[in-house]
Amino acid sequence: MTGPQLQEMPTDWRRALAVVAHPDDLEYGAAAAVATWLDGGRECVCALATSGEAGIDTMAPEEAGPLREREQRESAAAVGVRTVEFLGHRDGVVEYGTALRRDIAAAVRRHRPELVITLNHHDTWGGVAWNTPDHRAVGRAALDAVADAGNRWIFPELAGQGLQPWNGVRYVAVAGSPQPTHAVDARAGLDRAVASLLCHRTYIEALTDEEPERYCRTFLEGGMAAVADRFGGRPGVAFELFTRY
Repeated sequence: MTGPQLQEMPTDWRRALAVVAHPDDLEYGAAAAVATWLDGGRECVCALATSGEAGIDTMAPEEAGPLREREQRESAAAVGVRTVEFLGHRDGVVEYGTALRRDIAAAVRRHRPELVITLNHHDTWGGVAWNTPDHRAVGRAALDAVADAGNRWIFPELAGQGLQPWNGVRYVAVAGSPQPTHAVDARAGLDRAVASLLCHRTYIEALTDEEPERYCRTFLEGGMAAVADRFGGRPGVAFELFTRY
């Protein structure tokens, strides 16, 4: 990883909401940071736009969806996250728009975080591989929904559901961004992150012929080691950080 030195992630927050498109999105890198943050007494809730039902070629969506939801709950528990929500959008065809923004804004109002975590919303992964439409749509909608959640005149029907405006999000941290600005030393969370990713065993076994635990550890250790050159020699998890105030 080349570029300017990465700054330390801010620590002046207590509650986080992770908003991603699919089961396993958070576990491919950011889970080590979540585990480390929870060690310090912070809280995190996960909201997934889809159930990942279109992610396994050899398994029909009606079978894969419930299985992947179950694996996601186990995966979240492995790093200490107790609450996982699924927003019900269709895997593979998530559309950026008001419906998605409204669902994410509702989650922000419901959980009232100071930090929102999402996944790479840019067109590519490091300028090499094209990013998927679901990732782009959910990441961009999460950024927009933070402001939506604080404006009572955008999606006013949410107040009628008992979800009052929440304007307390201070930061949005984008994992997997090709333009990282900050990082967290997440070595303390690595083993739990490996266990968390390994919970997605059905998906991983469909993805690679490599032994699952070796695959998970190699992937996560490699990603954290790549951050070290820009983070004072420390392995870590990098984020592109957007600050609201």
